[in-house]
Amino acid sequence: MSMGQKVSVGGGKIMGREQTARTPGPRELAEELTPPARLDMLLDMPSAPKESQLKYAWNSEDRSLNIFVKEDDKLTFHRHPVAQSTDCIRGKTGFTRGLHVWEIQWSTRQRGTHAVVGVATQEAPLNSVGYQSLVGSNDQSWGWDLGRNKLYHDSKNIASGITYPALLKPDENFVVPDSFQVVLDMDEGTLAFVVDGQYLGVAFRGMKGKKLFPIVSAVWGHCEITMKYIGGLDPEPLPLIFLCRRTIRQCITRDRLHRIPELDLPPAIREYLQYKP
Repeated sequence: MSMGQKVSVGGGKIMGREQTARTPGPRELAEELTPPARLDMLLDMPSAPKESQLKYAWNSEDRSLNIFVKEDDKLTFHRHPVAQSTDCIRGKTGFTRGLHVWEIQWSTRQRGTHAVVGVATQEAPLNSVGYQSLVGSNDQSWGWDLGRNKLYHDSKNIASGITYPALLKPDENFVVPDSFQVVLDMDEGTLAFVVDGQYLGVAFRGMKGKKLFPIVSAVWGHCEITMKYIGGLDPEPLPLIFLCRRTIRQCITRDRLHRIPELDLPPAIREYLQYKP
């Protein structure tokens, strides 16, 4: 096969690991990890509106020529079936401060031999000959190789990647689902990921003082990858009224939030607890 499509979903090996390898779930690999309080609060809030998602979408002017942003869906790009090429695209907006979360939707059937998600500076390359984990290949980008369960940064000088999630054993293969979230905290200088609602822990540190953009590198012909900006929080402390709402919602518990309209409270308070304007 060409275009990085060396892996059969139905049999054989995936990224050099036998399909009979144990495949633990995200909660098993991160059961003792508690998400930072600000992240927990951000994920409890409604997702950003479509206008904001478009502001933080893929940048049609900052991409490999083998990639194009779809006209009918500005949140999604399509990669042309070009053999022996690794191709990247950056997001429109770079981050220097605040906490930011975006969702990546990338079908497991469209990843091929090298599928990497992360962040990069404006100087990181967007194309290379052959198939490789381009995001994370130099000191201008940081990436999670979804198939290998490895973290890469400056891999040309530091050959071996770091296993992620950290608790993953050598004989285990963590299958990253079609949809997951990227967490960039520029105030702490960290990058992390959330899968199926489970925070997997910090993947990278030492990012303070940089301007970083969302980025992916892909090799699969005709793959389509969507990025949806979930939301962000500035470094300044949140108003007390926001913290009170969060505390009340925590007491109600997430699986009962749909019953807020049944509470014997003034309509304005019920609406506020549901983040209604």
